[in-house]
Amino acid sequence: MNLEKTGSTFLNPDFLLYTNQAKNLYHRYAADLPIIDYHNHLPADEIASNKKFHSLTEIWLKGDHYKWRAMRAFGISEQFITGVASDEEKFFQWANMVPYTIRNPLFHWTQMELLNPFEVKKYLNKDSAREIYTHCNDLLQQDRFSTRSLLTHFKVQMVGTTDDPCDDLAGHRQLASEENRFKVFPTFRPDKILNISDTEAWFSYLNRLEKVSGKTISDISGLLSTLESRVEYFHQNGCQIADHGLSNMPGHTDFSIQLELEFTDFVTNRAVSKKFSSPDQFTGYILMELCRMYHTKGWVQQFHLGAIRNNNSKMYNVIGADAGFDSIGDFKQAQNLSYFLGKLTETDQLGKTILYNLNPSDNEVFTAMAGNFNDGQIAGKIQYGSGWWFLDQKDGIEKQLNTLSNLGLISTFIGMITDSRSFLSYSRHEYFRRILCNLFGNEMKKGELPDDEKWIGKIIRDICYYNAERYFNFTL
Repeated sequence: MNLEKTGSTFLNPDFLLYTNQAKNLYHRYAADLPIIDYHNHLPADEIASNKKFHSLTEIWLKGDHYKWRAMRAFGISEQFITGVASDEEKFFQWANMVPYTIRNPLFHWTQMELLNPFEVKKYLNKDSAREIYTHCNDLLQQDRFSTRSLLTHFKVQMVGTTDDPCDDLAGHRQLASEENRFKVFPTFRPDKILNISDTEAWFSYLNRLEKVSGKTISDISGLLSTLESRVEYFHQNGCQIADHGLSNMPGHTDFSIQLELEFTDFVTNRAVSKKFSSPDQFTGYILMELCRMYHTKGWVQQFHLGAIRNNNSKMYNVIGADAGFDSIGDFKQAQNLSYFLGKLTETDQLGKTILYNLNPSDNEVFTAMAGNFNDGQIAGKIQYGSGWWFLDQKDGIEKQLNTLSNLGLISTFIGMITDSRSFLSYSRHEYFRRILCNLFGNEMKKGELPDDEKWIGKIIRDICYYNAERYFNFTL
């Protein structure tokens, strides 16, 4: 079925915009703004090499945990998801189930991503699958569908990738040496060194860290010195953001002499069968010292909190981590957040901070906590970040925006991120901007906000672009 022939309001130019005020805000103030995508998982080397994708499956389905989860829920065999089936077979399985994603955000995103940039104006289903697959595959071979061209097409000005401290950042170095219409910055993500509970994986990572740094780590000070050298390396290669994925913030940041001695013995013997006695204190101490390093560099620090990961142990053993088996956790958040941010405040070492929450029942907790640590020096210094992961759909976005409006200042919000591994996910910024404008526009019509387009339009533009531009202080 052709979208244009139905006369439907679905995906027409006023999609998700239900009042004249909302339509004017979006079309006049938000739609044409550039994008600052300060947190995503795009591979820098694919941007540096200006990669072209072989198929729609490769650019669209590979690595997309949202689609994988839906396909499993629909009863599609794993061979057509992460298995050995061909790209074509995987795509047709996905196309067949798209009509059944109705009311899931995947239905919106699927049609939006086909419309822009592929100009596909048909619903994806089993009947249209062959035509759409052939059409998109042909376009992907054109220069205007390479990674750099897609970023330019979507008016992306900043890409903040997610990078391990051991990465050599070769792709970033290449991009920094060239003239482009966008900037690509690395983000320092030290999760693997913080997770000392998984002894075998931790020692394996420690060996890797030693190899890349050229240092032997035999005690806690040696570990901190090595991490500091990696922070410096990232800083020299344009990094200005750190990120951390934790279930919740650690409840301790002290490290006694006894723990130092235990750690020395732990890294000297490297017995994978032996557990470190106080993993929370280790994580808290290392994370606190890292945050102090970030502060000296003027970095922004991000904390993604609330996920419970790799729930399906059987599939974890078969496929590995990050394969679509993660979930919303119900961890306690407030007390540890207060403690950790408070300790940094005591020494005036709390830098710009973005807090992302995965459990919607904690929205008010996070927003209220962010407000405790603003210091009057930077507008929106402590941010309650955008709807993340399971919450980056319409309902989750609206809840985040409403909570921030009620308990903080929506006017200082730095806006949306893709948090994606796909170069086609920039429609999520359009999705967010439409939802944002509709929220404001509805209240303008009802008289809950002034019906002053110029005034409110400036707030919209700030949230969609200018607040982030000022917050990250980057220049093209």
